Amino acid sequence: MPPFLTVHTTVVLLAALFIGCVGGGLTFLSGSPLAGAVLAGLTGAGASVPVLRSLIR
Repeated sequence: MPPFLTVHTTVVLLAALFIGCVGGGLTFLSGSPLAGAVLAGLTGAGASVPVLRSLIR
């Protein structure tokens, strides 16, 4: 059975997940509401995917 994700895709998505979690956590710790922190984390993760895709080759 072939793998569903390549190693490149897995590394990019894991790095984006880490960036999103750090960004959302820091936003929450700065005093923002939970919903705002979640949105900040999702935005950070989503914006980092194209950048990481081009950087990690």
